[in-house]
Amino acid sequence: MLSAIFEQFVQESPISVMARGLMERVFAPARMDKLFENHAQVQYQQELLFSSQVDLMSLVVCGIQKSVHAAYRATAANLIVSTTALYNKLCGVELSVSQALVRETAQDLRSLISSMGGEQPNPLPGYQLRIVDGTCLAATEHRLNAIRSFAAKALPGKAIVVSDPLSKLVIDIFPCADGHPQERSLFDDVLLSVKANEVWNGDRNFCTAKFLFKIASFQAFFVVRQHGSLGYQQLSQLKALGQTDTGNLFEQEVEINYEGNLLKCRRILLKLFKPTRGKEWEIAILTNLPPSDAPAAKIAQLYRHRWSLETLFQTVTENFHGEIQTLAYPKAALFSFSMALATYNILATLKAALGSVHGVGKIDAGLSDFYLVDEIQGTYRGMMIAIPAVHWQAFETFSVDQLVLVLQSLSARVELKRFLKAIRGVKKKREPLIVDSKHRHISTARLLNIHQNTQNKS
Repeated sequence: MLSAIFEQFVQESPISVMARGLMERVFAPARMDKLFENHAQVQYQQELLFSSQVDLMSLVVCGIQKSVHAAYRATAANLIVSTTALYNKLCGVELSVSQALVRETAQDLRSLISSMGGEQPNPLPGYQLRIVDGTCLAATEHRLNAIRSFAAKALPGKAIVVSDPLSKLVIDIFPCADGHPQERSLFDDVLLSVKANEVWNGDRNFCTAKFLFKIASFQAFFVVRQHGSLGYQQLSQLKALGQTDTGNLFEQEVEINYEGNLLKCRRILLKLFKPTRGKEWEIAILTNLPPSDAPAAKIAQLYRHRWSLETLFQTVTENFHGEIQTLAYPKAALFSFSMALATYNILATLKAALGSVHGVGKIDAGLSDFYLVDEIQGTYRGMMIAIPAVHWQAFETFSVDQLVLVLQSLSARVELKRFLKAIRGVKKKREPLIVDSKHRHISTARLLNIHQNTQNKS
């Protein structure tokens, strides 16, 4: 379905063609401008369209351009506004627009992944799994007059992020322009998105009586680590249920009181063989899932899946540039973070396409996000010179079935061994460093000679 002009890059770097084609599909200009019109409340489009901002920021968050200004210079021929006008627009992108960008693009990508058969196996058939976690955006440079005189770190905001562990997509974001409030100040907005039969998986920060009770009231379910401040009434004694690979399992029935309303749930206690990084020997998990569908061992396994969202944040931080230190205005910072999440979703969709051809488990366990992103970054600029933008518009017109065929055809031509994770050996314990206050510098050549002579004598 792709024209002959793509053939050279299909042979040499099918990954890059897949990534650019998905970007064309997801960030289609007409679609982005329509999204802006539907969700913007104050801002308006004039000379600088929202689609142009998305196109420019996609180059930055993918690492193809090193900064917003560099991306502006690279696309200046297509823009008729000044850098000042561009920054003013970025600083005013409303939170509702950033949220819609993640939500709506994720919906289409989930449908595409489902059509390809690239989803992970569902550990709880019949339920929709959700993982929820909060993140605080990294501090920015003190570029604004309001923060320039302060030595403290300037926080541009925070967000609660929701992921779907089956598609491995970020499906929602709840941004907050204030960097100080607790995550719990955003819970009311999160609860409005809860649907029946969903299973919400979160850490102890989400363990409040209101949060748990509201989820249950929507005919939904929770798997949340117990917070020490949450009061509950024991309805039964702890019952031993055997072992997992990490500890001994116990279970009891408890009751939570929220404003006079009582909620019965199960309390799963895992007594660990080894302590956590926080030196804790026990993990208590609360759930209202029925034991017939989710025994205690399954609950413990589900809670461990929560770390997939932490891994996602790490991938976004290390491989994408979503937290741009020069974007100090909160709305601009949250927009760039939302763009990074949407771009990460494209990477997840690309991996799902590979999984549908080569095996989902094989791709999930063996492929390195770093090498995939590095391939795309290294090829993108030259590919866009060789293949003009007009040729990529074909990806916008493909039906879902046609796009599935194209992605799977490209996936079959990918040499997976080029993108395998590096297997790391066992860490060796380092000897204490030698400190010599009289010699602040050392000669590498001399020390190498001494070390070599010592090795030869031994």
